[in-house]
Amino acid sequence: MCTATRQKNKMDSYKNPLEERYSSAEMLYNFSPNNKFRNWRKLWIALAEIQKELGLNITDEQISELKANAHHIDFQKAAEYEKKFRHDVMAHVHTYGDAAPAAKGIIHLGATSAFVGDNTDLIQMRDGLLLLRKQLVNVISGLSEFALKYKDLPTLGFTHYQPAQLTTVGKRATLWLQSLILDFEELEFFIETLRFRGVKGTTGTAASFLELFDGDYSKVKHLDRELSARFGFDKVFGVSGQTYDRKIDAKVLALLSNIAQSAHKFTNDLRLLQNLKEIEEPFEKDQIGSSAMAYKRNPMRSERIGSLAKFVMSLSSSSAMVAATQWFERTLDDSANKRLAIPQAFLAVDAILLIWNNIMNGIVVYEKRIQKHIMDELPFMATEYIIMEEVKAGGDRQEIHEIIRVHSMEASKKVKMEGKENDLIERILNDSRLKMDKEKFMEVLDPANFIGFAPVQTEEFIENEVRPILAKYSELIGWNADLKV
Repeated sequence: MCTATRQKNKMDSYKNPLEERYSSAEMLYNFSPNNKFRNWRKLWIALAEIQKELGLNITDEQISELKANAHHIDFQKAAEYEKKFRHDVMAHVHTYGDAAPAAKGIIHLGATSAFVGDNTDLIQMRDGLLLLRKQLVNVISGLSEFALKYKDLPTLGFTHYQPAQLTTVGKRATLWLQSLILDFEELEFFIETLRFRGVKGTTGTAASFLELFDGDYSKVKHLDRELSARFGFDKVFGVSGQTYDRKIDAKVLALLSNIAQSAHKFTNDLRLLQNLKEIEEPFEKDQIGSSAMAYKRNPMRSERIGSLAKFVMSLSSSSAMVAATQWFERTLDDSANKRLAIPQAFLAVDAILLIWNNIMNGIVVYEKRIQKHIMDELPFMATEYIIMEEVKAGGDRQEIHEIIRVHSMEASKKVKMEGKENDLIERILNDSRLKMDKEKFMEVLDPANFIGFAPVQTEEFIENEVRPILAKYSELIGWNADLKV
């Protein structure tokens, strides 16, 4: 077959964009067939080893043969077996048995399909969360540096997307950080409390192991705990049906959805700020914003995060429905759903955090533009101060309020209807009815007088809530976040 034909055939089937365009190599490997089925074989080896230690008739030769072939997986043969058996676990049991014939008779001894399937799912979820933790730490680090750098830079606050009291660029960044800290705490709790399925048998009663160990329940308990510990789990489900509780899937998808929500909130704000030309995501030298409008600098990264985040949020309902509709000890209508929803949610959040970290590595702040927007609105915000000062100088509060109101309406009209600059300050200073000290008034118009405790709030938040996380995981900081496309 010629090269052109091979390339054409390659393009004749669907490719998952998460694999081709967005997700990291580490997360793709975590949910790869190679990693999945290697974990199956590791579980079978550990099961056999511990069963041997507990007195079952399993030889060192059999264990050695299993270990020697742990990584030599004939995927073609497994696919042929699965087509024949319509059963993925038995397909791999036979494939492994063909590679290790001396051990064929003791592979999967006493176990049910969920032994390898569910335990591997939990391993992949645990390891996926560890990868996301690394990425979250780096985004948190980037946001905290940004917040501290701009903690004193005044900017317009917005409520209802209408100009409100001033805040600072750094203080606003702490709001993005706060959401991520909440997500991070939830992620830490999930990792710390995640239980392994362990060894439970066909319906969770361990009946097959009762038979294997001649009714010795202590050996079953030891097998359960020891196997879980070998795979890095210090907690194991005390009870189960055939499968671990599918609430775990719903909980992890809810966690991933929460991270996606935080990311989407950040990108919404950034896109609005980019429209105002105040803050901009990175835009590379050869990057094209629009095929038609050559001048455009579209917020491609932020929009991509938003798109992926919507996808992740939509998946959370899928696992919730699966958890709600499981029948008794198990039903298989979770299988196809899990194969799609859980890996893709992890891959999408992985991509989201990769892009977010890339944004923080090149985000641009246009301070002059921010200052201009402040001065367009600050005269209106200073009117309360003017009224207070006039009253202290002996004026009538209601009369002064009416004077300021009339001037404010006229100035607003000039801005909105005639496109002119805000001249409220000049109007007030030139009104002979007002006794305002002009020099003092001009000093008061410094934006720094209107930001409240924003700088110190930023410093305290970073010191008290962010630095402990960064100190605990300092070895994770420095992750490279290059985009594929």
